[in-house]
Amino acid sequence: MDEISGRKSLAKQISGKIIRAGEILYKIYLGIGIAAMGIVALCVIYSVFSRYLFGISHRQMEEFITTAFAFTTFWGIGICFIQREHVVIDSIVSILPPLIKRILLFFNYTIVLIVLVVMFYYGMHYAGRYGHQISFGMGIPMIWMYGIIPVGCFIGLICVLVNLYKDVLGMLARSKEQKEN
Repeated sequence: MDEISGRKSLAKQISGKIIRAGEILYKIYLGIGIAAMGIVALCVIYSVFSRYLFGISHRQMEEFITTAFAFTTFWGIGICFIQREHVVIDSIVSILPPLIKRILLFFNYTIVLIVLVVMFYYGMHYAGRYGHQISFGMGIPMIWMYGIIPVGCFIGLICVLVNLYKDVLGMLARSKEQKEN
């Protein structure tokens, strides 16, 4: 009996540490996204003022803004999934019975996983094929611009799989509670 309770206690400790590490990683991930969005906003403000007040247009700045915006878009994929802010029509889903909601949830996950895998695959192909070209504005290899596509999709895949795992565990726990009652 003591050995079993000791294993359960150890499993809870390890689980708690994994959850804590995940929370820390998420805060870092979110912080990078927020910082990138702030940089985009500041650069756009500077670019607009310098162009319209002083007639100065920076080719490098325009390309950097475009690249940073693409970065925030693909970086934000995972954030949307973690916060469960992806596409679902809440007003329709909220009136559905629980069983239909669960079926719709797994259908959603299936579609999202397929799309992310396809985008990851073609993003890798595109970045590998055209990443050696040099950008006109910043003069850097395009891999820095195209590389965010597979990175963002890979992070999104991880986030969707974590949510799927949590949802399955939640459903199993609810099922176990219902059987006990």
